[in-house]
Amino acid sequence: MIAVGDYRIDRAVEYEGPFLRPEELLIGYDPVVLERSRDWLGHTIDPASGQMRMSFHSFVLRTGRHTILIDTCMGNDKERPLRPIGHRRRTDFLGSLLGRGVKPEEVDFVMCTHLHWDHVGWNTRLQDGRWVPTFPNARYVMARTEYEHRDALHAKGDRSMHGLAFADSILPLVHAERAVVVDDDHALEDGVWLQPYPGHTPGTVVINIQSRGDRGVFAGDVLHTPLQLACPELSSIACHDPDLSYVSRRRFIEQHADTGNLVMPAHFLAPSAGHIVSRDGAFGFVDAVMPGDQRVS
Repeated sequence: MIAVGDYRIDRAVEYEGPFLRPEELLIGYDPVVLERSRDWLGHTIDPASGQMRMSFHSFVLRTGRHTILIDTCMGNDKERPLRPIGHRRRTDFLGSLLGRGVKPEEVDFVMCTHLHWDHVGWNTRLQDGRWVPTFPNARYVMARTEYEHRDALHAKGDRSMHGLAFADSILPLVHAERAVVVDDDHALEDGVWLQPYPGHTPGTVVINIQSRGDRGVFAGDVLHTPLQLACPELSSIACHDPDLSYVSRRRFIEQHADTGNLVMPAHFLAPSAGHIVSRDGAFGFVDAVMPGDQRVS
């Protein structure tokens, strides 16, 4: 657990390990990026496969008023044939949440930085052959631009990975009247608010928090990997608009670098939280200390 003022933050991990090689994920990747920063980026590469080691996790935010779950990973039983890592998974993610002291019925809000398949999967679970909200008492908050973009694609018969996720992990929430579509700069409560950073998807948002003068931000996929701090120009193959993604990523980095703000991306390795710092004409990342959570090696 880590603190931002009076707020308490945990992470619940679904998977951490090798995922894709840098050249498979990052457009225009040059190995020199890794070589010149190997002293602090070397641990992110699996030596056996050459793949990047990445984490798929949710953050639990306790504000004292609400328990909020941010980004819900891949989910169980989902049809994701183009991504074997996410296809028909069977994991004890809910057990990981219980280990953090969170029962599904105790979650007040679920907030997803965007609606890609690996950020919405545990929104729903399979029960008696149908998808139902995993967190039955939660309101699922999603940014309007993002929801309307995916809804429009669904209406056109989208069968992409993200289209499948919209059908099994978003629409059931709408039908159950648990979905809440809000403006892209919506404030959930004092000290918790959305901020748009389009590019990775049209409606990507980050989730800002502030308490007792301390600042933090849940960055989603504005940053996929620390390699993008060493070279911010590297957008991912999953970006809807790679050029705009770079503009947003650069703006995000410059906003938070050298401020002491706690930055919490969706796929950085444990502890998945830290501080952006200026480094040799670019930027680096210094891990925060999250007691009880160790980096997987």
